[in-house]
Amino acid sequence: MDNGMDNMLDMYLFETNSLLEQLDELLIEAEKAGDFTVDDVNEIFRIMHTIKGSSAMMEFSSLMQIAHRIEDLFFFIRENGLDSLDSSHKSTLFDLMFRSTDMLRAEVSKVENNEPLSDNVDHLTQEINSFLKKISDDSPTAAVEKNHSDHSSPKEAAQPAPVVSTPVSATSLDEIRLDVAECPEDLAAFFLRIFFDEGCGMENLRAFMLISALKESGLEFGYYPSDVETNSQSSGTIIEKGFFLTFQTREEADSAISQINNMNNIRSYELIENPRAKAAPSTEKKNAAAVSAPSAGESTPAISSPAPGNAHQMPSKQNLISVNLAKLDNLVAIVGEIVITESMVTSSPDIQNLKNLDSFLKATRQLRKLTDDLQDIVMSLRMVPVSGVFQKMNRIVRDMKQKLKKDVRLTIIGENTEVDKSIVDSIGDPIMHIVRNSMDHGIEETAEERIAAGKDPQGELTLSASHTTNEVIITISDDGKGVNPAGVLAKAKKNGILTKPESEYSQKEILNLLLAPGFSTNEVVTEFSGRGVGMDVVKKNVENIGGTISISSELGKGMCTTLKIPLTMAIVDGMEISVGKSVFTIPIANIRQSFKVKNEEVIYDTEGNEIVRCMNQFYPIIRIHRLYNIETEITSIEDGILVWVESGDKSYCLFVDELLGEQQVVVKPLPVFLNSFNIKDSGISGCTILGDGSISIILDVLNLYAASQNQYY
Repeated sequence: MDNGMDNMLDMYLFETNSLLEQLDELLIEAEKAGDFTVDDVNEIFRIMHTIKGSSAMMEFSSLMQIAHRIEDLFFFIRENGLDSLDSSHKSTLFDLMFRSTDMLRAEVSKVENNEPLSDNVDHLTQEINSFLKKISDDSPTAAVEKNHSDHSSPKEAAQPAPVVSTPVSATSLDEIRLDVAECPEDLAAFFLRIFFDEGCGMENLRAFMLISALKESGLEFGYYPSDVETNSQSSGTIIEKGFFLTFQTREEADSAISQINNMNNIRSYELIENPRAKAAPSTEKKNAAAVSAPSAGESTPAISSPAPGNAHQMPSKQNLISVNLAKLDNLVAIVGEIVITESMVTSSPDIQNLKNLDSFLKATRQLRKLTDDLQDIVMSLRMVPVSGVFQKMNRIVRDMKQKLKKDVRLTIIGENTEVDKSIVDSIGDPIMHIVRNSMDHGIEETAEERIAAGKDPQGELTLSASHTTNEVIITISDDGKGVNPAGVLAKAKKNGILTKPESEYSQKEILNLLLAPGFSTNEVVTEFSGRGVGMDVVKKNVENIGGTISISSELGKGMCTTLKIPLTMAIVDGMEISVGKSVFTIPIANIRQSFKVKNEEVIYDTEGNEIVRCMNQFYPIIRIHRLYNIETEITSIEDGILVWVESGDKSYCLFVDELLGEQQVVVKPLPVFLNSFNIKDSGISGCTILGDGSISIILDVLNLYAASQNQYY
């Protein structure tokens, strides 16, 4: 596939996935309300119309067929109004739409994975057609029309078969398409609606160049907006509604299409037949046509009514462009190199020897300010809200509510909290596992159980996100049964994963057993849980992005799982420390305190390991010079300094020579050839380049503790 097709495919996938997410949210909100609104119907129609057109352009037949059938279904609903649906119809329609979006999403996933699409989607399209036939037969309008046709044309009434394939007349269908596309008032036989690439700019001039190219080929046509050459404001209209060409014959339209296919910056086009041209072949008969074709007159408000809504949406469309994530990654890497180079230049010993440094230092301070601003802006480009992940949980909760027969509401707080794009992509699965666990065996089985416990019959599941200085805290809580510590201990003992007597386990340690591999409190394997796979994977995925997970619970009150996740993994606020001649970086997020101690304050356990008391708790001391075999003159506990660090469920003290100061560092991955040495298991997560050009190792606080234990045992 060439680069042009790759770009088209990327744009198609981005647009289609965005539309399907939008559709999912719309359906969930509509189902909660118990009904569709007129705006919902119009929006679903537009979404399906767009997916149908773009899928047809990309020759994805299965996606096009499903979207086309749903589009026809909502044509009928738009034309006949929501009153044509009774409560049973609406319930069936919700289920049908959710299954249709699942099928569309599955087909899009196949495109993403370069897998062949389904050859046959007739089972779904036939079901949509059957539902369309049912509501068209049951609607009052259909009954009136049928009664009228019985009196006026018995022969036509005796042929009901076409209703299955064409529930709405072709002319009516074309008129609805005409209105939805917001075609201009013109009696031309055909409209060609063209959209230019998003963000290409100067749409009015591109439209004028297109007009000039087509006129050179001798084609005769009209166009809207008509002032593209002189009015730059027409670009907004073209972005919102498209650029329209009008033709009197199909041959002229096809000739124009063949030329447009070879032009650049054309995102999509659509040929729309104008039924009003047939109803009014001349201007003299225009009034008569309005009388004889009332549907055209009735649909006139539909042309203007959507305009205010679209006008409100226009600024966001004009101000947003989609950028390939790889380009952002490269930009972040380059800015990181600029920051490092700037630091190396300003701290160069050659420059320090210059006599007149005042003007140079002033310039470097300004350069530092500009590079800091540039770094902040570049990092903000990668920041996206967690709302995308949170909103997907609505669908999970909705489906599980129906299958488990539980009444649960999902409350979302802080969905506009922003984190790095790569981190957002990584937290979706962990949050999904936790939500499924809460739904399956967190919330009580029946409303009677909840009432007996003095709770609201409807359970509540809360997703919350908030910022701290350098991390995002995400909590998933429920007001269900909570965790029974005795049950967890008993199951852990049965599975043989206890490492000390049961009586010595604290509440926190008992709850952490839930994160052990293969552990599940469910006795019966269900569709959602009980296999012992899930929470350990959640813990691993969260730790892979530098985060931590903790669980709190109160029996009978509910359970809360807290994820602490860094805002970004590209830049870290770190504390530089020295051990001998080596320099290490400890992430500030992992440091609780640094302090000096005297020899008599250090005690020893039965194994001879050093322990220090801090805030009425005892913590092990890990000497970095011993762990990494580094030569240093500072070996006495009184000469160095202790840094109290914490990550996950591990808390201990590091013994170092001295603290060099806090610094924001750009994280560099370790060279690939070091992977064979399992260096990450030694408590090293990466490295960074300091201002003087030397390398500082970034310590992984969680793995460093495990590495020290392996050394001692």
